[in-house]
Amino acid sequence: MFATKPSKSGVVGGLLAFIGMSAVAAVLIAAAVTPAIAVTGVTTNSALGVFDELPDYLKINDLAEKSSMYAKTQDGTEVLLASFYAQNRITVPLEQISPYVVDAAIATEDPRFYQHGGIDLIGTARAIISNATGGDVQGGSSISQQYVKNILVMRAEDIADPEARKEAYYAATQTSIERKLKEMKLAVSIESKYSKDEILNGYLNIASFGGRVYGIEAASQYYFGVKAKDLTLPQAASLLATVNNPNNLRIDIPENVELNQERRDYVLGRMLAEGKITQKEYNAAVAEPVTPVITPSSTGCQTAGGAAFFCDYVTWIIKNDPAFGATEDERWTAFQRGGWKIMTTLDTELQAVTETAINERVPRIVPEGDIAGSAVSVQVGTGRVLAMAQSKDYSSDPEVVASGANYTSVNYNTDSKYGSSTGFPVGSTYKIFTMIEWLKQGHGLNEVVSGKVKDWKMSEFKNSCEPTGGPNWRPVNYAGAFDSTTSVMNALKNSYNLNFVTMASKMDLCNIRKDAEAFGVHRADYGTLKSNPATIIGTEEIAPLTMAVATAGIANDGKTCTAIAIDEITDYKGKKISPPKSKCTQSVTPAIARTAAYAMENVHSAGGTAARANPNDGVPWIAKTGTSDNAEQNWIIGSTTKVATVVWLGNVTGHVALSSVDFTGGRQYNTKQDIFRDIMTLANAQFGGDPFGAPDANLVKGKSVTVPAINGLTKEQAKALIESVGLTFEDGGEMDSELPKDTVAKSEPAQGEPTAVGGEVKVYFSNQSLVAGPPNVVGLDETKARSALTSAGWTVGPTVETPIPSAQCDVVDPNPNPNPAPTPTPTPSKTPCPGQPNPQPVGTRLVTAQTPVGGYIKPNTVITITVQK
Repeated sequence: MFATKPSKSGVVGGLLAFIGMSAVAAVLIAAAVTPAIAVTGVTTNSALGVFDELPDYLKINDLAEKSSMYAKTQDGTEVLLASFYAQNRITVPLEQISPYVVDAAIATEDPRFYQHGGIDLIGTARAIISNATGGDVQGGSSISQQYVKNILVMRAEDIADPEARKEAYYAATQTSIERKLKEMKLAVSIESKYSKDEILNGYLNIASFGGRVYGIEAASQYYFGVKAKDLTLPQAASLLATVNNPNNLRIDIPENVELNQERRDYVLGRMLAEGKITQKEYNAAVAEPVTPVITPSSTGCQTAGGAAFFCDYVTWIIKNDPAFGATEDERWTAFQRGGWKIMTTLDTELQAVTETAINERVPRIVPEGDIAGSAVSVQVGTGRVLAMAQSKDYSSDPEVVASGANYTSVNYNTDSKYGSSTGFPVGSTYKIFTMIEWLKQGHGLNEVVSGKVKDWKMSEFKNSCEPTGGPNWRPVNYAGAFDSTTSVMNALKNSYNLNFVTMASKMDLCNIRKDAEAFGVHRADYGTLKSNPATIIGTEEIAPLTMAVATAGIANDGKTCTAIAIDEITDYKGKKISPPKSKCTQSVTPAIARTAAYAMENVHSAGGTAARANPNDGVPWIAKTGTSDNAEQNWIIGSTTKVATVVWLGNVTGHVALSSVDFTGGRQYNTKQDIFRDIMTLANAQFGGDPFGAPDANLVKGKSVTVPAINGLTKEQAKALIESVGLTFEDGGEMDSELPKDTVAKSEPAQGEPTAVGGEVKVYFSNQSLVAGPPNVVGLDETKARSALTSAGWTVGPTVETPIPSAQCDVVDPNPNPNPAPTPTPTPSKTPCPGQPNPQPVGTRLVTAQTPVGGYIKPNTVITITVQK
């Protein structure tokens, strides 16, 4: 430090210090003889005790190191995402440090470094006398002592608890005989264990150079933009000058440059005096001004570009997971100082496509409101997060975030504990869990379910998880209030709300919630997942990553694997640190999962809500779209057997209908699907995909039931009986029938026929307009037939005459020709064949046909009779 004159009180303190320091004279003298004597020269009843061996924390190179996060390309090339440090340090061996640095350190800090045993007796004695008698304030600490002090300071900074850290720092830096004696003893211990070069190397790697810059390599790169081995003489002297008073002599602060140069010239003078440089070198060096070339070292996720939000997610995993320490402070301190190399799960190619797909279609700032988009992809069967991006610029600096709506530190893809987002209503994507419970109950995809608009009473729903009460509920389909009665398969394809409400009313809402939870679904704010009727159409606020994990679970034959973002961690010594592992759980049976996947494949078929998102590359995939109330949130979830992807567009805050917003790629319905298609096109090219397992035939067909006997019943009786067996009643109106008025005349399907549970039975009711038909008069002569019909009250129309057919006889040739010519068609004969009676008596007109006859007909029906003439 610079020489200064002490005050009177400082002189008195110095004298007292001198008297106190006389107590360590034996140590000083012993240090000049041998380190071993110096160590044992302290009485055993000293409060400091005696060091039998060097503490572990004083081992050379056991320093705080920066940690770095990496991703890999498809060919395995490592790509640096970001680095993190409490101390910006790059440890290098002595041979990678400029000799000018070594000479400057020894000449300035400890000229007798290579001669003493850890304590410079002459320098320490001179410092004590000078300080005590009012001379220049001098440190007198050897390089070994300074190394010890730096280690103790660094050790204090490693403590996560703020109070304990403060106490340890004070103990390492306080001005006291006790601390000085401890420092001296530890310096002697180090000298007994390590060589001079090892100690010097450790000192140059640990020394502070101002701010968060530690060690000669990081200082060289930060202040002058070169490696430590390439430092010039003036640069080396300037950096060693900084060590004397790091925060007042650091040259990244312009007003410090002049002071640094003054101290630099002092360092150069010491090098000259100690014979480390020539007069010519000295003259040239002092003539050169201090010229910083500040080259900041990247730190934090803002350096990870478009992968910054994924990077931020990884940092929250480290902060939250007990595998890395008992408290968040301990975990973060270990990460920032541990020199970790973190290999993440990120796929750089898929990440780049995801970023482009979003950035080309969703503006950073949407004029209509606080609206954004995000996408995340997860590997099926492993839970590895392959890509994560959103339509904002990342910054963790509050001032930067406040500077523009394009910035945020909130990760929309993750939960509140992993990026501060509280999730978004997932809309109709949540219907997959109602469908899964439907299948678990033995129902089928082809079962027909009512989609009629109605007021639902809360008492019509069963919920064993929580009370279900409140006013009546009148849901409608997204496109409006219309009857959508159809099969479950078709209802999913078209995302009809009303059919799923009907399905849910036949089951326990609590079970639907439990099915979602089995796939890892939870609220992003970690509140309890609700199970009221409205949740079945997606009112719960869930993170996109959570929905990607669930979708991957369906694609994985019902086995859900939790998300992971870290493949491997090693510290700077090469020791492996175990990251969190994915936990896979069988959420539903493979038969249920495969049948659900079969239905979800239909969602992107022609006319399905996800048809636009189809990559059309032949790789099988499943999907479901979703839109929340007022079109405020818009989703598409989908997966192959290899990769699951979720795309979300929506309001971060506010309630703007996305249907009124024009994104770069068009309206939200198209935009989300275009983003999804681009991502999955590359994912399919990289990872491929297999056919999904065959669905369970019984679960496709579902339960069947026989239409009950309802003919002749009243409407109320028929409706109650039909619904009691799980069928849906539909009034077909009146029809002509002989049955009593307003009773069932017929149904479609007919009573006694089997049909799918939930299927619709169309019922027709009698208007009692038919009576028993006329008697049969065929065979009577015309006169009697008319009389009989007329007397019975029927109207007989004009008689229809038909010719009497002529009999034709087959002629047998006694001598047949073996090759006969074709026989011409015989001419009808009006005479009977020999031996056959006349078909009717001569002179009579017998009735040969009558329309209608019997049955039930309208009373005013005209009867037609036919005779032969």
